[in-house]
Amino acid sequence: MVAQPNDRPGLSWLGAPIDARPLFEPELEALRGLLRRLRPGRWNETAVPGWTVHDVASHILGDYYARLGRREFGAFAPGESPETFIHRANQEWVERHRDMDPASLVDALEEAGGELARRFARADLDAPSLGVSWAGVDPAPMWLDCAREFTEYWTHRQQIRHAAGLGTDSEPGALSMVLDTFMRALPHTLRDTAAPAGTRVALTVTGPGGGTWTVTAGPEGWSLAEDGWPLTEDSGGRPAAATVELDTETAWRLCTRGVQPADALARARVEGDPRLAEAACRIVSIVY
Repeated sequence: MVAQPNDRPGLSWLGAPIDARPLFEPELEALRGLLRRLRPGRWNETAVPGWTVHDVASHILGDYYARLGRREFGAFAPGESPETFIHRANQEWVERHRDMDPASLVDALEEAGGELARRFARADLDAPSLGVSWAGVDPAPMWLDCAREFTEYWTHRQQIRHAAGLGTDSEPGALSMVLDTFMRALPHTLRDTAAPAGTRVALTVTGPGGGTWTVTAGPEGWSLAEDGWPLTEDSGGRPAAATVELDTETAWRLCTRGVQPADALARARVEGDPRLAEAACRIVSIVY
């Protein structure tokens, strides 16, 4: 039976490295264009529970400043978990910036986002960087930290788009990076799911940016496929013990908790072991 992957040396279980660095500038341009086209009333639309479009845009600015070292977070409260601390700090930031006029906010996003994109462009992808809790690795390699950061900005832009009455941006290059990054959570998601070594679970996403990601149980934990990435069958032709097929919209929303696991499972096409399929659908690729 498998053990938790977090305690293993090396990072090969995370899968092949990916490079999100070239995508930051196009993402910033897409966000800037979206915000500048918003009608005044749209800034007050609800984007996520408790936050308006303006709040989400302010939150993105706070993320930019944090990565640039321009933001003070204060101290943990007694007994406060890291997740609770992050959510509290983010809420306090948003509340402090609710009076910022939209034009100034967009200008600030453009300036800070551009500087951050240039900084990421120079980053060493192999260097150790900030931890990625939902992948179970701390410190994480820069390639994963960088990709995680890109998915944050992309996801928040989709929330703004939806509040503005627009659908998800289906540009396949960005979507492919987002989904590939989110799936790095699969080994950590299955860490407490016991299975014999060699057991394989495949998650397929159909639609723009989709593909198939396979995790395999080993003596020390679950690992993403490395040889011939991504795979649905191993070199011996053995089928996966469980396969889960999701459409693109359900997949990214599931990873960001816009869709609950039970609802995603109900929409999925599942074959094989239902226990493993249900465990895979508990994937979370954000701080939650």
